[in-house]
Amino acid sequence: MSFKQLTELAQSKLRAKQTSGFISCGQVSAAIETVDGNQYVGVCIDTPSSLGICAERNAAGNMITEGEFQIVKLVALKGEKTVLPCGVCREFLLQLHPENGEIEILQNIDGTTIKLKQLMPQWRE
Repeated sequence: MSFKQLTELAQSKLRAKQTSGFISCGQVSAAIETVDGNQYVGVCIDTPSSLGICAERNAAGNMITEGEFQIVKLVALKGEKTVLPCGVCREFLLQLHPENGEIEILQNIDGTTIKLKQLMPQWRE
């Protein structure tokens, strides 16, 4: 799947919503493609107690539920702009599979990408 298609998939899940006076979700959406060619999506879930989850980890959780662990591409969007995974997500994705340092992340809508290992150059297994 191309980054354009993966971006369209992520965009289709952007639905900012206040579910209660405490939880909001859907402001950020992420789509990942696995080494097996499957795609998974997730949205952020924000809570005032910091027990929420980022869209990237939510998408990865959906992937793990289906028995997959190796990601080749990742797109995260906030509105029309790409966002890079936070530090927690970076660490989680690196720990998930030995080859995930090679994940290609869409850095800019113009098609610029960066590898996860470039975002965490000092990370050691």
